[in-house]
Amino acid sequence: MNSVSIIAFMTLLFSLQFVLWRHLLFAWRDERSLKSRLSYSQTNRWKRLLQEGSADKTKGWTMLRVIERHLTLLLETLQLRLSAASVLLLSLFLLLGGIAFGGYFFQTLKGTLLFGAALSSLPYMMLQAWLVHRRMQAQLDFLPAIELFYQCYLVTGERQVKIALQRAIDEKRLLGPMQAVFEQLYRNLSIREDDQESLSIFSSALGHVWADHFAEILRVALTEGVQISDSLRELLADMRKARRSNEQERNRLLEIRIANFSPLLFLAVFVGINIRYNSANAYYYYLVDPEGRDMLLNALILIVLSFLMGLWLSRKKL
Repeated sequence: MNSVSIIAFMTLLFSLQFVLWRHLLFAWRDERSLKSRLSYSQTNRWKRLLQEGSADKTKGWTMLRVIERHLTLLLETLQLRLSAASVLLLSLFLLLGGIAFGGYFFQTLKGTLLFGAALSSLPYMMLQAWLVHRRMQAQLDFLPAIELFYQCYLVTGERQVKIALQRAIDEKRLLGPMQAVFEQLYRNLSIREDDQESLSIFSSALGHVWADHFAEILRVALTEGVQISDSLRELLADMRKARRSNEQERNRLLEIRIANFSPLLFLAVFVGINIRYNSANAYYYYLVDPEGRDMLLNALILIVLSFLMGLWLSRKKL
């Protein structure tokens, strides 16, 4: 076990202990705040000072703010009650744990760093995989949803987009995940001041070009107050013509998703066969021999890269 792994392991233990004590202190603070109004005000004052100091220190961390905003948009698109800081903290813990375990098991700098990087990328990959899965589920139901919105828009007098959205939601005829997506859009447009950000979340939740066109039509209607019935009619006509090609794209996406898990399946089959017929040699060459451990590391990295490539291709096909 090299010094990098030892440092990572000690840092992980210290971080876990820090988070535990921080949670206990905040719980104790909240309990005291319920008993004393004076301590409540004092605690808020110290908390505000700490937040102002931390905000001044992080003004130059542009990359961190970009990553935090990207994760916030991703979590809001998935409608998860998590914060970007929680995902980053979990990734940091996995990075430290991966470095510690990688140094202990592989005993090389390559294994230490690569295993830590692969383990820390798991939360983000899981979120992206869930987003692609939701987009595929909502792709077929988007056309009926736009048809329903178009009908509601005509019924309401072709004036108010938000009223048409509310009517489409209240009728409960949106199929599959489209009900939740349109409810989120209506809620964001009603609460948020920035309509562009609400429409960006809607486009990100669906992830295809038709959603971008529909969001652009809504943006024009909300900002300029013009009627969009002609634009909606043209959008519906183009979507009906492209339905056959969309079916072909869905078949390609299914092939990509099957290919994502094929390396993991082949690895499990080959390792299982070796363990079944000669467990002693399999244990030695997979776990004891350095070249065997390096082979397992290379297989793990290739599986992670193939999964990332599959996610990227899926996003492009959508």
